Amino acid sequence: MNYEVVIGLEVHVQLTTKTKIFCGCSTAFGQTPNSQTCPVCLALPGALPVLNYQAVEYAIRTGLATNCTIAPQSVFARKNYFYPDLPKGYQISQYELPVCQHGWLDIEGEWGSKRIGITRIHMEEDAGKLVHGELPGTAQSSFVDLNRAGTPLLEVVSEPDMRSADEAVAYLKKLHQIVVYLGVCDGNLEEGSFRCDANVSLRPVGQEQFGTRAEIKNVNSFRFVKLAIEHEIERQADLLDSGGKVVQETRLFDAQTGMTRSMRSKEEAHDYRYFPDPDLVPLEIDAAWIEAERAQLPELPEARRQRYQADWGLSAYDAEVLTAERPLADYFEACVTLLPSQAKSIANWVMGELTRKLNEGGVNIAESPVTPLLLTGMLKLIEAGTISGKIAKTVFDEMWATGHEPARIVEEKGLVQVSDSGAIEQIVAEVLAASAAQVEQYRGGNEKVFGFFVGQVMKASKGKANPALVNELLKKKLEG
Repeated sequence: MNYEVVIGLEVHVQLTTKTKIFCGCSTAFGQTPNSQTCPVCLALPGALPVLNYQAVEYAIRTGLATNCTIAPQSVFARKNYFYPDLPKGYQISQYELPVCQHGWLDIEGEWGSKRIGITRIHMEEDAGKLVHGELPGTAQSSFVDLNRAGTPLLEVVSEPDMRSADEAVAYLKKLHQIVVYLGVCDGNLEEGSFRCDANVSLRPVGQEQFGTRAEIKNVNSFRFVKLAIEHEIERQADLLDSGGKVVQETRLFDAQTGMTRSMRSKEEAHDYRYFPDPDLVPLEIDAAWIEAERAQLPELPEARRQRYQADWGLSAYDAEVLTAERPLADYFEACVTLLPSQAKSIANWVMGELTRKLNEGGVNIAESPVTPLLLTGMLKLIEAGTISGKIAKTVFDEMWATGHEPARIVEEKGLVQVSDSGAIEQIVAEVLAASAAQVEQYRGGNEKVFGFFVGQVMKASKGKANPALVNELLKKKLEG
């Protein structure tokens, strides 16, 4: 392709406050339509907005976590447009003076490491939503649900620094991980808590001036973002190659067809006739407030990954998996606090058996019946030679099913590891006597057959034989 792709993203992050940004109505999802409204979010005459303090706290934390400058003074503005689910006829947002500016995030991929600029993060209220359907005895209709109207949002606007769909997805995933780690957003893509508008344009390679952009509106899936951008790149390239011109417009992505379609012409800032909201005084944030919010920041994923590798010798891959979600990282660290000498073993069990059980049962890690205390108790039994790693899997499954302590399970099930060399030596002799052909193969140079002998001994001992002792005695007999 003879064009360079230019992508900028506008991400809407729905905040996890219990109430709306300018009133006390609940933000709970999925309630009866129009049951979470009041004169403020219904825009009844005389109703005045009152700013949600926690929403400001969350905005500051997000700005700090994305390397932004926090504005000492920011101003709320009225963004004027008319739509059935916008009862006031305008949206309270921020325009010239947003709360956060000039930040950045670093993304990694096949392109190496790349810094994506963040132009601004501003606060605003969400609109309601239209529900399309039919009532008995009526024609196709649209209904307005204003429960979501007034829900607090942060809009994170990137610089046009991304040059591929993969870079855009990497940036989105990084931002998603950060806001979920902070606890300012639940990150639920299906419920629209984290969604983005993608601005895509093409320009001839070597040209400095940007091409005409099209905006793909409200995409709420990483996969769909990638597909939508890739389709839009192909559409614009075909259009330019045929001598046509790209029209500045807003488009929608159709997940069924994998294509974008025109929605409306793209508005410019002047179309919204922004002006300061006369009902809200300027928001002033002093240095003490900023530092108080900085103190509330958790250790973010990137810093955690680096610490896991430096302090516990974990691989980059293991550190990335363990820090992908904050509850998983917290669980891992709780285990390491209880048993510092076994960080690598803990990592393996958390990423392996624990994650498998969580996925099979659709269970959140906070609800795991195998607590850090139980998991590390089991690992201490392995460390002491009481049970083998193979027996430990049986113990783990039993802990998951019953919540019982590992020592109790081992005692009740008779799972103590056999470390009596005499008993194991007898089993080894029986296995070798019954496997003359394999013995001949091994002594003829086929060392791969050694695993067969180990398996047979472990099977004969019902998994209780000490694996190290089994290996030692087998080699002694085979090479003697």
